[in-house]
Amino acid sequence: MLQRWNLLTTNQKIAVAVIGLLVLYGLAVGIGGGGLLSPARLVAVLLIIFVALPVHEFAHAATAVALGDDTPKRQGRYTLNPLPHIDPMGAILIALTGFGWAKPVQWNPRNIDIDPRWGSILVSLAGPLSNLVMAVITVVLLRVGLLSGSFAVQFGWFFVQINVLLFVFNLLPIPPLDGSHVLFALLPGDTLRLRWQLSQYGFLLLMVVIFFVPQVVRVPTTAILRALIEWGA
Repeated sequence: MLQRWNLLTTNQKIAVAVIGLLVLYGLAVGIGGGGLLSPARLVAVLLIIFVALPVHEFAHAATAVALGDDTPKRQGRYTLNPLPHIDPMGAILIALTGFGWAKPVQWNPRNIDIDPRWGSILVSLAGPLSNLVMAVITVVLLRVGLLSGSFAVQFGWFFVQINVLLFVFNLLPIPPLDGSHVLFALLPGDTLRLRWQLSQYGFLLLMVVIFFVPQVVRVPTTAILRALIEWGA
């Protein structure tokens, strides 16, 4: 084990340490407040991991395929089957913190039928937008009463909250999140060097946002949730 630890880069060691702290924090919050282990939240988290995340990644894959690139098909990612999409660490973080990730879908912008920059924007936005759509659909189900009863309503709003959080989180313009691909596509000129530099420190930048400026995620998430709650009332 020690030999494997010594083989990690500095950034990888920092990443492991930060993820460990997030896990401990999530466990502490769950033990202290009970919310983390509530049955409704656990069901919502399971649906996020086995439904919402696969839909998110399938949305990326389906958009790339629709634009002319069959790479996701050849790699087995053009599917709603959760197994090819799930990343164990990302799933654990979803359960503990409400945000996380699945395995990213690979695609080749050279194969698509439109301008690669526009293709990158469309493919990148497809995933986060699928989370927002799932949140809206769930609010509709709550509004018309198809999700009724205390447990179903609690589960529904947990599912809405996590999907909205994933929508906002994934739009952050920080590698490897979807928002970074939108940013690079919108910037003029060659962004290869900037992409490489930001990718080196992407995880650290994410930790800075999460721990020191969480309002970057919290404020838009709260605003969207408030609008959905008022609409669904």
